[in-house]
Amino acid sequence: MHMDKPTAGIDAHSLCQQYLQDVTDHMQRILDEESDAMERAASLIADQIAADRLVHVFGPGGHSNLAAQEIFFRAGGLMHVSAILDEGTLLSNGALRSMAMERTPGYGRIVIRDHRLDSNDLLILVNAYGINAALIDAALEARERGVKLIGINSRQHAEGTQTGHPARHPEKHNLHDLVDFAVDCKVPIGDALVQAGEMRERIAAVSTFANAYTLNCLVIHTVAKLLERGIEPPIWRSGNAPGGDEANARFIDRFNHRVKSL
Repeated sequence: MHMDKPTAGIDAHSLCQQYLQDVTDHMQRILDEESDAMERAASLIADQIAADRLVHVFGPGGHSNLAAQEIFFRAGGLMHVSAILDEGTLLSNGALRSMAMERTPGYGRIVIRDHRLDSNDLLILVNAYGINAALIDAALEARERGVKLIGINSRQHAEGTQTGHPARHPEKHNLHDLVDFAVDCKVPIGDALVQAGEMRERIAAVSTFANAYTLNCLVIHTVAKLLERGIEPPIWRSGNAPGGDEANARFIDRFNHRVKSL
């Protein structure tokens, strides 16, 4: 598709530099404004690990699945993390299919039931927009089962999205209103940050950075709390690092039968 007129003088390097600065500023804002919320949420995660229980992470939605993968079976990550990698919303099964499934009322309930979560479990729900039907149904089903909930989403995005938007759950809930502890990842409406000349659409999204940074900060806070209690949590080492396989092998039998996606 051709534009009405060419746009001259776009400095891609400068736009990349601005993008870097914007992403850095965004993560700094999360650190400055959400540290207390992350501290409280990390206490819940630390309690779970101290009791040798799993921490489930679910990102219902196409790119939100990346959040669940970010801290699962990951170098420097907690071995107690169990990612819910549901095939319905994975982009690998079709992007349009993924979007349709995340907008399907009732679907999130099926996923939580399938994983048999109960009052002994902790679930971290991650979705920057915080409104889609699968996400909200996952939160509602988990609450009804007594599951402890941590939510990561953007309040601005959730509260700024009209109640009639087709992605919304029929009951119009926002994730941060349904969880025990909410952490705001502060993704702006539309997600993309960079304005390139006179293009109608912005480019270069921030949500994956924001979610990954928030989750890794939760890991850091959790590890700090466990060490304060005299508990050294098992941490994955990269299998590509020297001694990685040997270090991980000490714990595989402990988690292999418990973590569904391991």
